[in-house]
Amino acid sequence: MDSVTRKLFHVCRGSRALPDAFLPQSGWKIERMDICSRNRQRARFAAGAAGLIDIASMKFPRDLEVLTEVLATRDVIWVAVLWPEQLEDSAIRSLVRGRCMSYVTLPTTADELRHAIGHARGMWSLAEPIVHDPWAAADGEMIGSCDAMLSLFRAIRKVALCNAPVLIQGESGTGKELTALSIHRHSARRHAPFVAINCGAMPEHLVMSELFGYERGAFTGANERKTGRIEAANGGTVFLDEIADLPLKSQAGLLRFLQERSIERIGASQTIPVDVRIICATHVDLRTAIAEGRFREDLYHRLSVLQLGEPPLRARGADVELLARHLLDQLHVDSNRRIRGFSEDAVRALYAHDWPGNVRELRNRVWRAVVLFDSPTITASDLGLSHCVDARVRSLDQVRRHAEQLAIEGALLRHRGNVADAARELDISRVTLYRLLESYECDMAKFLRGMRADVALTMER
Repeated sequence: MDSVTRKLFHVCRGSRALPDAFLPQSGWKIERMDICSRNRQRARFAAGAAGLIDIASMKFPRDLEVLTEVLATRDVIWVAVLWPEQLEDSAIRSLVRGRCMSYVTLPTTADELRHAIGHARGMWSLAEPIVHDPWAAADGEMIGSCDAMLSLFRAIRKVALCNAPVLIQGESGTGKELTALSIHRHSARRHAPFVAINCGAMPEHLVMSELFGYERGAFTGANERKTGRIEAANGGTVFLDEIADLPLKSQAGLLRFLQERSIERIGASQTIPVDVRIICATHVDLRTAIAEGRFREDLYHRLSVLQLGEPPLRARGADVELLARHLLDQLHVDSNRRIRGFSEDAVRALYAHDWPGNVRELRNRVWRAVVLFDSPTITASDLGLSHCVDARVRSLDQVRRHAEQLAIEGALLRHRGNVADAARELDISRVTLYRLLESYECDMAKFLRGMRADVALTMER
């Protein structure tokens, strides 16, 4: 444990909070945060600080939404203090289990509380550091700074705290499986299996045996017992990709499992209870599939308790360049040649293209360019997007303004949203930079908030 003064946030409902005498004093700087205060801001939380979440002082279900939002702050080592009967509430129990390092039940003593907070912080210090810089995000994680993605990250945090089924909808290539994996990793089930099943890739006559397994001798060729994919995920999460492609007969079997929470292997005479969370994804409009008789309406209502929308790449603004540069940083490691980055026409092409294949298409184009490029920088031609640049006939003023805007956004991206450093690179004053941003109708607050978002960012494959 370090010898410097440590920060402790006491989050509570002010009028009912634990007295200061119960809080650790020596070596701690305590800041009380009243959830009823209008000045409550998540940005005030400091990384590495300890947090005492005073659940005993709160009123439920009124304070549940605020509590969920506060506990989503991953940089703080949370310890909960609550009444024993509050643990009987499944929502509170799930929050404490999934988000807190420890908890203490009342009545308690100052020594017990101090020990719990100190122990939780000590255990947290042994963990691997969390990387927040989107440019340094690990492979297999999502990344984004636009409003749509930040909204998705917040939604992932919330739905991860419960066990209700989730339906993820979005175009092909937007990263639906990674969203499902992110939900699993932020849930209380993160240490149990995550089993992904592509419903469109299984032959129709094998779907039931793949999902639920079979007993030896159940049919010709069944020489031994096989555990189904759902049973193999017991305690964890099952991700059913392209759920709309599931045959109608298999939809009935899945519906029965969701109702009974148990499976029956083919050829077996007894049921087996299985505890899994179901997350589904599809690029198909299930309402239309229901109207056409290709999908059961009762199954749809079972699977769509919570719904998330995956934004297409063309709707993510500057994220296309952010993702392209991130992918380039990753993929150029496989190349023995030096790559300085993207040329100006390549950047223009990135913004001009509609990206029907979304992030999957972007990755493929960048990968191909890394292998085949001929110049020090990757051009629009290397990306196979020269037509996007050639097709755009614009006035000289439009070209100038667009070039200015790209230069400004690029500088801000390179300097992680630091206005002073970006202005210095562009050789202009901060006042001039703000004036230009205003002339281009850029929402600077949203841009900076996106670059500095304190969420675990993941990058689509």
